[in-house]
Amino acid sequence: MNDKSTSFQQKNTINAGGSLIDFTIPRVMGILNITPDSFYQGSRTPGADDALRRAEKLLSDGAAMLDIGAYSTRPGATEVSAEEEIGRIVPVIQALVSEFPTAILSVDTFRASVARASVEAGAHIINDISGGDLDPQMFETVAALRVPYILMHMRGTPQTMTSMSGYDDIFREVLSYFAARIARLKELHVHDIILDPGFGFAKNAAENFELLNQMEKFSVCGLPVLAGLSRKRTIWQTLGVSSEEALNGTTVLNTVALQKGASILRVHDVKEAVEAVKLIECLKQKF
Repeated sequence: MNDKSTSFQQKNTINAGGSLIDFTIPRVMGILNITPDSFYQGSRTPGADDALRRAEKLLSDGAAMLDIGAYSTRPGATEVSAEEEIGRIVPVIQALVSEFPTAILSVDTFRASVARASVEAGAHIINDISGGDLDPQMFETVAALRVPYILMHMRGTPQTMTSMSGYDDIFREVLSYFAARIARLKELHVHDIILDPGFGFAKNAAENFELLNQMEKFSVCGLPVLAGLSRKRTIWQTLGVSSEEALNGTTVLNTVALQKGASILRVHDVKEAVEAVKLIECLKQKF
């Protein structure tokens, strides 16, 4: 996957819950954290009522999808059992399906059992930070559920990843990681795959910037690419601010990601991301 002779025709759609999602114009995914300890306090919605209120705002601001997580993946986050993760996330999915029946719901989990319970409750997409590495049953489960899969690059676990940065050639290593897993997924007839380079996961600030700078090269895979940069440490630490003050920096890097070919922006702040998409699309127009 390193030259034009081995590239694939670009896939610009996925089928999620019977709806065809077209990424010709990039889409925005709103973050809904069903956790008490996510790194950005503004995204925490530990109960179903809070989740419904936040979901309503994300959708009204223009989110095409909601990404629901019940296990914080910030560095040093507390371990949560699969049973507790299911107990947190399933009632929220059920409430969202009831209140917003047309909303596309993604579930942020690396556990096959949570993925299955979530899809059975009404979710449409599985977003796996571990690329299948933390649960050997994940790929087979996604294939059996016949749902789109977000394949993210990471080393180690949420508890160990900060000590596992360091790459000789970060783009080539991430691309090789993707290539091996895409091949396995295709063998299982999983065809709706979205790639996530995993900004902030086992990568220091310099490595995140280098990966973003080369992000357009992932087009060789022929798959939509998700950029998850929202309010991350690379932004607020570089700027010397807090995560609460990192919206402007987030918008700057989201704009770069769009120029580098991102099909999805995964964000805490949907309105600003939707505006970035609109402005970048205007730049592409031939007047």
